[in-house]
Amino acid sequence: MAMALLRREGKRFATTPFIRSEEIVPQGTRSISTQIVRNRMKSVKNIQKITKAMKMVAASKLRGIQSKAENSRGVFQPFAALLGDLPSVDVKKNVIVTISSDKGLCGGINSTAVRMSKAMYKLASGTSYIHSASNDFGGPDKEIKYVILGEKAKAQLIRDSRKDIELSITDLQKNPLNYTQVSVLADDILKNVEFDALRIIFNKFQSVVSFLPTMATILSPEVIEREAESGGKLGDLDSYEVEGGETKAEVLQNLSEFQFSCVMFNAVLEHACSEQGARMSAMDSSSRNAGDMLDRLTLTYNRTRQAAITTELIEIISGASALTG
Repeated sequence: MAMALLRREGKRFATTPFIRSEEIVPQGTRSISTQIVRNRMKSVKNIQKITKAMKMVAASKLRGIQSKAENSRGVFQPFAALLGDLPSVDVKKNVIVTISSDKGLCGGINSTAVRMSKAMYKLASGTSYIHSASNDFGGPDKEIKYVILGEKAKAQLIRDSRKDIELSITDLQKNPLNYTQVSVLADDILKNVEFDALRIIFNKFQSVVSFLPTMATILSPEVIEREAESGGKLGDLDSYEVEGGETKAEVLQNLSEFQFSCVMFNAVLEHACSEQGARMSAMDSSSRNAGDMLDRLTLTYNRTRQAAITTELIEIISGASALTG
């Protein structure tokens, strides 16, 4: 509702011709109607009211989501200690999961996630090729797909990467975020997308005015087993005993799926916090700019009105002098 009002006021504001204060009133002339300035002042006041209201709404939402995001950090960290987070692992099928917002007016938070996704795509596809003694990351035989969460990333990536978008999900934050909702979403992704590594790109919340673009890597059970057998960071998996009737492959499958849902839950909450913090900052800046513009328009209005009064007084005095003279 607030965004619709803001768009309507913006359109009305845009139709009013821009008038610089130094061009309003040349000395001794009345070059503009005060009605135009009054209409523009009214539009700016309405926009300022909307931006202040949107800032308060964002602050209220941020308080509700921030505690959830902080609590969710402890859920996926044990998986990172056990299964690792290997961004440079060499795999053939990469899936980039880009998390963004469904709504705008939140600064450059969505553009940051999209830029990082495109950079990751170039790196994995071999456009930017990295070779070292420990890994071969990128190459012409790599397969890279996008899974997009949020309308804003979809609108940007669909322009030049339409054929690479495997799955697109919107309206994620229509209802309050919870683990059940995100786990169903993660299960849907796992059923519809083949992958060796999932690269989850999101904005990690740090404070109201700052966020950190972050990537988390989830490996498939086959890649986890391969990396464990080859040693390295996952070489300690063989030291754990598997109880019950499940095989090692089944345990790794369950752990990988649970890890993905936990990381997704944290990533969605972190991005939601970053979004509301960025919206607070953007609306605060907009409110201040509207206040500055209102001050300039008020000065312009007073100068215009004063010039009109002065001109009328001069005309009256001149007429009276002509009659008496």
